[in-house]
Amino acid sequence: MNNSPRAFLLGPLLKSVSRSFYLTLRILPTGMRDPIGLAYLLARAADTIADTSLIPPQRRLELLLSLRAQVNGASDDGALARIAGEVAGQQAQPDERALLESLGAGLAILPQLSAQDQAAVRGIVTTLSTGMEFDLRTFPDETSGEIVALKEYDALDRYTYLVAGCVGEFWTTMTYAHMPGTLKAAPGTMLPLGVRFGKALQMTNVLRDCAKDLRIGRCYLPESMLARHGLAPRDLLRPETSARARPVLFDLLRTSLALFQDAVEYTLAIPPGAIRLRLACLWPIMIGLETLVLLARNDAWLDPQKVSKVRRNDVYRVMAASLPMVASNGMVRAWASRRMRAIEAEISAATRP
Repeated sequence: MNNSPRAFLLGPLLKSVSRSFYLTLRILPTGMRDPIGLAYLLARAADTIADTSLIPPQRRLELLLSLRAQVNGASDDGALARIAGEVAGQQAQPDERALLESLGAGLAILPQLSAQDQAAVRGIVTTLSTGMEFDLRTFPDETSGEIVALKEYDALDRYTYLVAGCVGEFWTTMTYAHMPGTLKAAPGTMLPLGVRFGKALQMTNVLRDCAKDLRIGRCYLPESMLARHGLAPRDLLRPETSARARPVLFDLLRTSLALFQDAVEYTLAIPPGAIRLRLACLWPIMIGLETLVLLARNDAWLDPQKVSKVRRNDVYRVMAASLPMVASNGMVRAWASRRMRAIEAEISAATRP
């Protein structure tokens, strides 16, 4: 049994803080697991810092930037101790505390990776933390009672890149590095598809979590889109506004479907024989599209008590359904088309005069 810090961090601790992602990680080829697992842990620690609302936003930002600097090789012996001292104690979950207290051990793994993997991990953590910085600089203190909305769709598009689209790039880079020859298409084709794959998943999160985010002052639905339907961000706090705001939801669902179409193309560009890599891509697509179906059918999508979330049992059902079709391009396309048509049908039915 390996009791090294590396084994603990990339094994039991990663499993405890990553939940469903760990299922995906375990089916990846061995060489990809450590850099992707480490990147996840570092990004999760950064996210925990950014989300700890008991600490003022400005101080969270300072701690976040100090962690980013450490990831990128800065020397500050007290930085990790400050993060552990100020943030770890505020966590209700012991696993989150353990992660923040283990950052030194996590950073010690970085030099053990290849130079290419080190650069990729530093790059993805830097970009993801820039997305978290965007949140802290853009939105008010969660306890202020204020709401701030993104102004235009371009801001939402940039945000989805910073917090998820970049993950598609990272994933693709790792695949080329650790599974050479697997992706037949050139990076110039696969990297943009990977970005859109990540954006598809984040758009799903934005729409699913809208009611919760509004209650901490964050409106990711662009102000310009709301205004076209006579809505202001504060209007969305009333669950009964769900019906009036459905045109905005539908517009963003259509955008999400186009992104998911590219996610499917990305997955089908992986050879059918690379079953593990295909499954790692297929599962989030299937769960994401199921979530969009729920959203399209949810008349009360702005009610925080009626979140459109795929239940755990349904996640396992989706995973089981993926196994017979994962190696067949035709079956994957047919399944995705059925779910997309179901979403389009809901939109058409709701918008019919």
